[in-house]
Amino acid sequence: KVDNSMKGDCGKEAVEAALRDNPELKAASASVEASGEDVGRARSYLLPRLTFEERFSRTTNPTYAFMSKLNQERFAASDFAVTSLNDPDETADFQTSVSFEQAVFSEKARIGLKMAKEGLSAQREWLKRKQEEAALDTAKAFFNVITAREFVEAAGHGLEDAREHERLSEARFKADMGLYSDVLRARTYSATAEQRSISAEKNLKLAKRGLGLLLGFDGNADAQGDMTEIKVAPLERYNASALERSDLRAMRIMRENAGTNVSLARSEYLPMIGVGGAYYMNDHETLFGAEGRSWQAAAFLRWNVFDGGLREFEASKARLKATEAEERLNGMKKAVQFKVYEAYLAHDEALNNAVLAEAAKKAAEEGARLVRIRYENSLSPF
Repeated sequence: KVDNSMKGDCGKEAVEAALRDNPELKAASASVEASGEDVGRARSYLLPRLTFEERFSRTTNPTYAFMSKLNQERFAASDFAVTSLNDPDETADFQTSVSFEQAVFSEKARIGLKMAKEGLSAQREWLKRKQEEAALDTAKAFFNVITAREFVEAAGHGLEDAREHERLSEARFKADMGLYSDVLRARTYSATAEQRSISAEKNLKLAKRGLGLLLGFDGNADAQGDMTEIKVAPLERYNASALERSDLRAMRIMRENAGTNVSLARSEYLPMIGVGGAYYMNDHETLFGAEGRSWQAAAFLRWNVFDGGLREFEASKARLKATEAEERLNGMKKAVQFKVYEAYLAHDEALNNAVLAEAAKKAAEEGARLVRIRYENSLSPF
């Protein structure tokens, strides 16, 4: 087990460690980097394609045999004989080729690159939100460790008091100054106090392990520091700033990307225009040989005229996905505002509970003082 101690105001040191070593954040960061590779992948469709190929063939097919000899530049007059044309000998051909193809106009590739960049921006915003959530969870875990330690201390004092009460009750009973029922009550309370102490120790260990988990440690992490009060602004300020949360920004980008996806589906109706070329070397005996050399240059227009209605279905699906993204964004805005309102009420509730707890503590202390006076004056047996 590794016992790491985190100190600082509101667990600042712990938060910094979590942002650096948290496994979930590392995974999210890797996901963002993967999205960056998608941008490069989309850009590659706009760059030239260069291909090297070495091909070997052996044939008695009249057409291919005729073509192979022409490419090898060893065609002779005797090859025009009817018998040679109809029933050629086995002809071997090593063909070495270097070819390229470059898109001049490809709306689909251009839009795909734009969507990949937008997707990367959305992933970066999601990562920011993950970091914010990790910081919040770490701060909570940091405070949980401090609070759990306070419970352990309080439970320890309670157990000491319970055992002292048990000792006094037994002493009074042995001196015929108390009742056996008082002894039983003291033993029961002592057992209850011991259970509370055991539970408090367990909760402290779990709190330390939970903090260690968030920090990426193999074992426990301890927390030391003051639970400094965090100043709270008016609710209106949080409602306004919450709409600029990283996850909402990411969702807005995804909504825009869903709209761009409609344009991507429509781009299937447009042709692709490009240029290409190749250089060939042919030889009937030698690998990479060059008995014959030739080249080819071309320009092409590739147009998908009919695909069974696939484009129409894709365009309709893209429009519905854009509507879905818009509705999800609207729902997310409302959910964020609700969570802000809920957190604000929880803060007020905690403040009021703290005031009530302080009042209850004072009343308990006064009650304990009065009971102690009554006990010391033999007016109370317990």
